[in-house]
Amino acid sequence: MESLSAPVGRGPVPWNWLLLAVSLLNFWSLPTTAQLAIVSTNATEGQDVILRIRNKPPNVRGFMWYRGEEANYKHNIARLGMLQGHRPGPEHSGREQINFDGSLLIKNVTVKDTGIYTIVVYLPDSKKEIGFGRLNVYGE
Repeated sequence: MESLSAPVGRGPVPWNWLLLAVSLLNFWSLPTTAQLAIVSTNATEGQDVILRIRNKPPNVRGFMWYRGEEANYKHNIARLGMLQGHRPGPEHSGREQINFDGSLLIKNVTVKDTGIYTIVVYLPDSKKEIGFGRLNVYGE
């Protein structure tokens, strides 16, 4: 009687090579970059709110915040550059401030502050990234 622990010779199994190839491709593929975004936030009227940035790239040179879905100067709230400091834009109400981490503080929010916000992050070599998020403000 033969031992059952000995391998049974079945010949090559072709799907093993396919499995090996897929495993190697997964191992060698470069990770995808995460998309810059604003963390969507809910608030009650009268609260102070911080709109935070998700997936902020390294080596940021400046930030520019906008109301709405586009980076149009007419909708600019404020900008913060590493050399120029904080500068208000046409949509600045006096309640907004950009923090050094790039987040936007809005004091005493109102229902009118509800909507989409846009952030433009300025990087070295004149590169930039853009992200979006939503602020929902509810009445008391």
